Amino acid sequence: MSESLVRTALYDEHVELGANIVDFHGVELPIWYSSISTEHLATRSAAGLFDVSHMGFFRFSGADVALWFESIATQRVTSVAKGRCAYTHFLDAKGHIIDDMIFAVTDSSEISATGCSNWHGGRGAELQGEELQGEVAQGDVVQGEVILGVPNAGMVSTLLSHFTALLPDDSSIVIEDLSADTSILALQGPASPLILGEVLGQGNVVHPFTGRAIVANSLGIGGWIQGTGYTGERGFEIFVSNESAPTLWRELLKIGSLRGLIPVGLGARDTLRLEQGYLLSGQDFLWPGIGDCGDPLPAGFLARNSWHTNVPFGLDMGHDFLGKTALEQSIKSDASRWWGVRYLGRGPLPRPGKIVVLPPDSGALDSVTPEDCETIGYLTSGAPSPSLEKIGIGMGYLRGVGEGDRVLVVASPRKMVEAIVVRPPFI
Repeated sequence: MSESLVRTALYDEHVELGANIVDFHGVELPIWYSSISTEHLATRSAAGLFDVSHMGFFRFSGADVALWFESIATQRVTSVAKGRCAYTHFLDAKGHIIDDMIFAVTDSSEISATGCSNWHGGRGAELQGEELQGEVAQGDVVQGEVILGVPNAGMVSTLLSHFTALLPDDSSIVIEDLSADTSILALQGPASPLILGEVLGQGNVVHPFTGRAIVANSLGIGGWIQGTGYTGERGFEIFVSNESAPTLWRELLKIGSLRGLIPVGLGARDTLRLEQGYLLSGQDFLWPGIGDCGDPLPAGFLARNSWHTNVPFGLDMGHDFLGKTALEQSIKSDASRWWGVRYLGRGPLPRPGKIVVLPPDSGALDSVTPEDCETIGYLTSGAPSPSLEKIGIGMGYLRGVGEGDRVLVVASPRKMVEAIVVRPPFI
């Protein structure tokens, strides 16, 4: 591995467990420990533990911070109560998705209760050039309403620059990048509430899409915990100091192993999110401001907006936000939208970049060629589904179809596989 790669606070734990380490957005992370399928199925049936410290961690604070945040987010932020989490997109002026994010609404007293002093006065992040504006002094406690957000790996600096450019001129909003000071552990699966209660106490078993400071526990660990994740299972994301992360990781595996908990790498994290139908930033959408997807997809294919993604949550057109005007124009058009496809036949597995076509009205499918068909889109994600006995599933942007329609996936130059259009999740 290159010396320039970043190692999380749990790197030594991964090595000790025999993980296969890869470079993921400049961070050394496990792709798997045993196998992708084993780890995937364990998370579905019992529980999996993930190191997701490559994700970012932002704090937004100041007078009317929720109203400001709402002006740049597709979510109606002011309707999210304290202690709740929500999903949103951030768009540019042309309506393109820059990134998506889970955020939590809280306040300064809850931040103080985390016990993480480096979160109380983290370095302010409103950078313009080399200047630091509105810096929060070390030891200060942010006052009033607070929003915590988790940007995707590889998008931390991009989103930080985007947010910074939109700050009020009166310095009333402060943005802090706490990513380097924070480790994030994701405990996911049906057994996760029981395991978490045994390790950190029942007081920390928060409900889905709620968040709070970690309350007193036998490990003496402070931080933030929320009932979110990227697997579709009941689960938790736990934000702690880098110093506390190895202790928490080891204790969760020690106690949780009795309940079927195993460590899980990025490979199963991807198949789990695919089965649930979750978008992956950089693969299922890509902001044109940082480049283009290129082969095997057509140029500009991943420059998408919230309407294209067909996501039934996170978009509220009842408020004004950056990119809304462009989004409204897209809604009026006959644009391709985000759909899932599930194989009905056997053949080469669905992969990103595969063409999806409509079969002709008549004729035997085994005699049809791609040239006989109408191209209606491309897959952006795809893999065999471990939960569905390795049936091929995929997601992408398709036009002119609806749930239940039959399509063909051009899986190879010589093979097209029949599939049915579905609205994820697949399981």
